[in-house]
Amino acid sequence: MDGNLEIQDKVVDNEKVELKVTGLTEREVQERIKKGQVNILPKSPSRTIGQIIRANLFTLFNAINAVLAVIVIAAGSPKNALFAGVIISNTLVGIIQELRAKATLEKLSVLNMSKVKVIRDGEAKEIYVENLVLDDVMILTPGDQMAADGVVLKDSEFEVDESLLTGEADPVGKKENSKLLSGSFIVAGEGYAKVSNVGANTYAAKLADEARKFKLINSELQGATNKILKTIMWLIVPIGGLLVTTQILFSQRSWQEAVIGTTAGIIGMVPEGMVLLTSLTFVIGVVRLSKWKTLVQELPATEVLARVDVLCLDKTGTITEGNLNLVDVMALGKKDKEEIDEVLSTIVHAFPHSNPTQRAILERYSIPSNLNILKKVPFSSARKWSGITIEGKGNWVLGAPEMILRDSYEDIRDQVEEEAVKGRRVLLLANFHGEELSEKLPDNIEKGALILIEDIIRKEAPKTLEYFRKEGVTLKIISGDNPVTVAAVAERAGVLGAKNYVDARTLPERKEELEKVVEENTVFGRVTPHQKRELVKALQSKGHTVAMTGDGVNDVLALKESDCGIAMASGSDATKAVAQLVLLDSNFSALPEVVSEGRKMINNLERVSELYLTKAVYFTILSIIFAIILLPYPIMPIQLTLIGSISIGIPSFFLALGPNKDRVEKGFLKRILQASIPNGVIIALSTVTIFILSHNGGLSLEACRTLSVIVAGGIGLVVLFRVAHPLNIWKLALVLGMMGIFTISFIVPLARKIFIFTPVSDVFIFIALFLVVLSWPLITLITAIVKKVGEKRDYSFKKKVHIY
Repeated sequence: MDGNLEIQDKVVDNEKVELKVTGLTEREVQERIKKGQVNILPKSPSRTIGQIIRANLFTLFNAINAVLAVIVIAAGSPKNALFAGVIISNTLVGIIQELRAKATLEKLSVLNMSKVKVIRDGEAKEIYVENLVLDDVMILTPGDQMAADGVVLKDSEFEVDESLLTGEADPVGKKENSKLLSGSFIVAGEGYAKVSNVGANTYAAKLADEARKFKLINSELQGATNKILKTIMWLIVPIGGLLVTTQILFSQRSWQEAVIGTTAGIIGMVPEGMVLLTSLTFVIGVVRLSKWKTLVQELPATEVLARVDVLCLDKTGTITEGNLNLVDVMALGKKDKEEIDEVLSTIVHAFPHSNPTQRAILERYSIPSNLNILKKVPFSSARKWSGITIEGKGNWVLGAPEMILRDSYEDIRDQVEEEAVKGRRVLLLANFHGEELSEKLPDNIEKGALILIEDIIRKEAPKTLEYFRKEGVTLKIISGDNPVTVAAVAERAGVLGAKNYVDARTLPERKEELEKVVEENTVFGRVTPHQKRELVKALQSKGHTVAMTGDGVNDVLALKESDCGIAMASGSDATKAVAQLVLLDSNFSALPEVVSEGRKMINNLERVSELYLTKAVYFTILSIIFAIILLPYPIMPIQLTLIGSISIGIPSFFLALGPNKDRVEKGFLKRILQASIPNGVIIALSTVTIFILSHNGGLSLEACRTLSVIVAGGIGLVVLFRVAHPLNIWKLALVLGMMGIFTISFIVPLARKIFIFTPVSDVFIFIALFLVVLSWPLITLITAIVKKVGEKRDYSFKKKVHIY
């Protein structure tokens, strides 16, 4: 061990003199770099460019399209293989958007890269965690995350949160020579630790670096999409096989024509665009939210935040700036002002200047006293006080009045609550003699003074809180401070129902009782980290989608438990490590924009998913019916390309980008099934009707297929018109534009040749158009019936659950 790593002592004139920590020299740092003893962590599991290309190119849907395209080309009709163009478009769009998201994530992650303070050449320096080397001396303060494994040095003492490593919420005490593991967080205490392991040898290497991780994890949208796709893939094999067999054996057409018709049926059953659109919705969200300085660490976070109906806020750092003002020091009992000032100055200078409360007091008491400190007990979130033993003046403690006085708190309760009602934080300075200072206080405590401190409310907070209130999002303020104080601050900021507050020490332990208390109250004070988590769980058990904001170590457990954790970049490394979203400007007012962006993406995706699933439904039904009735398939692949492009593909990408501020509700799969199944049934039955009528009327197969395209495409445009509601100028222009392209395809000779359209008598054209017009009221009626039946079933189910 290098001698300059320790706090060095020497004897001068028979007195022990403490020298400062000098840390490594620049030469020693360079030596370790050459040896590879640097804290360079293994690369996070983000996909490389090659992996992105392979992942987007070699998909199941691309494989299906490619195989069918080869078969169609082999059957002698290359133009009917035009549908395979979706392989190129889907792949290119997917690759480009994912590369953009990757670049954005990496850029934002660099901005949000963690730093650590070290001592080098006797000076404090701030470096990136990857520049840390073996044997570096780290300066640690509350809220810091251990960037590497370390050992506590002499005269340093900490309380460490190892919940991310062990799952235990209680802080662990660490003294000289104790091990500190990377990934843990300093809760209390300030001092030094020597780095003992770096890079791949540390715990940090074993923890996922979610800030740079690019992945599509499970969400309601993705879960629903996967269920749909899994079901369709199971149907494709038997239905496709049956269709192929019947078309070849019984359609009285050549095998080439039979195969081409069958291909249209199978391709139509696959909603490949829905898969692409679901993925791109999340990917585009990363890029869009970057302009609001928001780092999305888990992509579905935008969806979850859009669904949130309860937002839990930690007062400090969100509603308030996190900065405090010392309003007054009120002496109690026989203590004179001069002694109070002297002791208060001593106790605030005795510990690291690591929290806003201490800094607010230090602004007034910037010059330390000359009193000699014999012993220290650092602040603990469990005890809520810190203390010192002063030579000749006994033991003094500073902290929460009710925690220090316990049963004697009633003597000053009215005085404390009177100040708390004004929104002030009240601390008690007290002392006792005759017993040694320890983590457990005696009963013979003498009150010294009340210290009154006031929060500063963020300028943008009232407007942001009002936004969530109007959007139907319930606010819950959860804080470790006095509930009366928190309620007063919340009321000043404009939180509705702020007067309904609870002291967390009175919270019931029974789950049912806790759920009731959480539902009925808005403000919760004196909440421990463990209780914050339990409050979030209680809200979730009542069916709420819960978001939690935080910036301190005490918020970590609740952030992990919530559906969407939101951290401030100015907060501790702990919160940023476990949150799904990080506000890089630590600007609470950015949240409405984030929510709005999420709602737009998710609601629009739900709408356009109806288009894709409608196509899958009606082509599945068509395939089954035509496999049974033994007639040639009514639509060719090239014609399917036209229908899919004008009624689904092109408009869906425009509709997915449009404004939409509606609140996102649960039940995505149920809603799109209730809409798309009636759509698909009407299109399929109408297409079968016109094909059989025209076939029995003696029309050629080309004419029958032309009429089938008119009906299927026409009703597809009707569905598009319904999905586009509420209409505005650009949506109306989009729908009319698609109608125009569809109409032109039957008029322009070149288009008619490409899509194999043939002239048809006016009578059958009229019948086809009548079926298209009739589809609107039929779809409206059937959809209403399906929804009503679904609501009755839901009501009956809820009633049974309530009874039993």
